Amino acid sequence: MFQELKSDLPASIVVFFVAVPLCLGIALASGAPLFAGIIAGMIGGIVVGIASGSPLGVSGPAAGLAVIVLTAIDTLGSWPAFLTALVLAGIIQLVMGFAKAGFIAYFFPSSVIKGMLTGIGLLIILKQIPHALGYDKDVEGDLSYFQTDGETTFSSIVSAFDAFTLGAVIIAALSIAILILWDTVLTKKHKIFQLIQGPIVVVVLGMVMNYCYQQGLLNFSLAADQVVNIPVPENLVGFFRQFTFPDFSAITNFEVWKTAFVMAIIASLETLLCVEATDKLDPYKRVTPTNRELKAQGLGNILSGLIGGLPITQVIVRSSANISFGGKTKLSAILHGVFILISAITIAELLNMIPLASLAAILIMVGYKLAKPALFIQMYKLGGEQFVPFAATVVGILLTDLLRGIAIGMAFGIFYTLHHSYCNAYSMKDVMTTEAGHEVHHLVLAEEVSFFNKASIMQALDAIPANSTVIIDCAKSKSIAYDVVEFIQDYRSNAKLKNITVETIGFVEPA
Repeated sequence: MFQELKSDLPASIVVFFVAVPLCLGIALASGAPLFAGIIAGMIGGIVVGIASGSPLGVSGPAAGLAVIVLTAIDTLGSWPAFLTALVLAGIIQLVMGFAKAGFIAYFFPSSVIKGMLTGIGLLIILKQIPHALGYDKDVEGDLSYFQTDGETTFSSIVSAFDAFTLGAVIIAALSIAILILWDTVLTKKHKIFQLIQGPIVVVVLGMVMNYCYQQGLLNFSLAADQVVNIPVPENLVGFFRQFTFPDFSAITNFEVWKTAFVMAIIASLETLLCVEATDKLDPYKRVTPTNRELKAQGLGNILSGLIGGLPITQVIVRSSANISFGGKTKLSAILHGVFILISAITIAELLNMIPLASLAAILIMVGYKLAKPALFIQMYKLGGEQFVPFAATVVGILLTDLLRGIAIGMAFGIFYTLHHSYCNAYSMKDVMTTEAGHEVHHLVLAEEVSFFNKASIMQALDAIPANSTVIIDCAKSKSIAYDVVEFIQDYRSNAKLKNITVETIGFVEPA
């Protein structure tokens, strides 16, 4: 595991810096204690990282579940009652893993997964622009079009340009310049610049500039909501007092079980989608065992619920940051969780010096790497069957949220699959003419003929002129839907009215 430490250590530090404000932001959006996000980040990194088979995936609190958590806490009446539901959700995920439900991941077409990555990339950029400008009304980790602050993704950007903070803009601009310089020039000059990642330099620069602002050395300032804000414990005892335990007396409440099932299904679906997306980004094209991933996530959610954390999934923002900045093995994910744990105990006050503008610059670069213009051109060249589901997924994610965007892309993907099936139900050989002048039409059915193919086969047979012979060849067909079998029987009977002779090859009459 430690053979790639020189790559995994710098990547884990970058992921750690990115993860901390996301953990806090998702906790805030969920209506949960801020420390619940930190707990989920620790467990997602350490426990799920060790148990998972994903080499590059990073797990943590799930943005997609924030609304569900917020509603559930209100419905169940208390945070401990919600934690009981989370423990049950983890158990359900474990069962799903042992039941080998991970195969669901393989039903998502490549065009939709690429659209998901691109959509997330664009969304990261759009969501981070206000933070880069110092307009921090919306919490970090809010990935929905309709934001928790009452604005939308695009209206928030407009508001940010009207009410920006110059101190934050300067930090963000310098940070982006450093990251571009690091990525395009410095890493090619010397190996030291590959070992020390640009984002680490950006974070240190942001902290130094924030300190200069506070000391009056530079005539700018940052507000309390423009920097990281981790709860600071007085001592080790104070740290452990932040943990909360579930109220298992609520286990008889039907709403607890309902919440558990909803969380288990959505968390599992988000994880499987992110697994597919992360594997596509992996430079080595390794394949994550999906059933093991469900078990790992289930274990993580059980532990998170037992000590007061948020629901956990594999998260594409952190996973893509891990890949973008050189992670090679799952050690980087584990180390990022260790860093969250250590920092929450020892240096929370120091981390609270990090400007969100610095982190926004890092995430904007991550977003750009996910949504490069070249990918749009590549997908367009592949034709409508690939480009339309891809584009629909991108637009859907930008204008709704992750899961709805995926559903929109899947709808277009299914449409093209059905259309493809409709058009490939049969093949028609060249028309032959007998000595008597009768036309012979030879229709060969496909290997798999479903009820979706019925309409196209009907049209082909209805187009055959009167006084002809038609051969319906089923010799290569392994499966023919009953609807089609029934139609062929009816056609054979009705063809006599048009003086059409029907012959069949390999057609099995139903019992």
